[in-house]
Amino acid sequence: MNTKDEFYRILAQQTEMALATSVGNIPDVRIVNFYFDPADNILYFATFKGNNKVKEIETNAHVAFTTIPHGGNEHVKAQGVARPSRKGIDEIADRFVAKIPAYANTLRAADGNLLLYEISFTTATVTKDLSNIDTFTIG
Repeated sequence: MNTKDEFYRILAQQTEMALATSVGNIPDVRIVNFYFDPADNILYFATFKGNNKVKEIETNAHVAFTTIPHGGNEHVKAQGVARPSRKGIDEIADRFVAKIPAYANTLRAADGNLLLYEISFTTATVTKDLSNIDTFTIG
C-alpha cells in the first residue's frame, strides 16, 4: 500500500467524517461534511453559528475525526486542532460543491450563517482494509 496516495485518495473521495470534541471529560461526536485541501494540508468543515460544536471547540480545540466509508473499511482518522478558518466559506464553497454537489443546497439554506473551521494535524492513520493499515505523516 502506498500510504500517501491512499491518504489523499480517501480524503478526496469520502464526503463525511465523524468529528469528536470533548469538554469537561464529556465527549461528543457528530457527522459533518468536509473538504481536505491537499495544497495546504488543511481539513475544512462548516457549521452553523452558535451551535454546540462551536461552543465545544471554543472551550477545547483538540478534536479527533474519522472519515465515514460507504463500502469497505477504508478510512482516515486523526487527532488535531480545530479553529475558525482565516478563510470564509465563500472562498472555498466551490470546492465543497464540486466534491458534494448537494452542498449547494446547504449553502443557500444557511443564508450567511455558516462558519468555516479548519483542522490541522500532522499524522493520520490510513486504513485501506484490515490488512493494510499505516500511519502517514503530513508534510
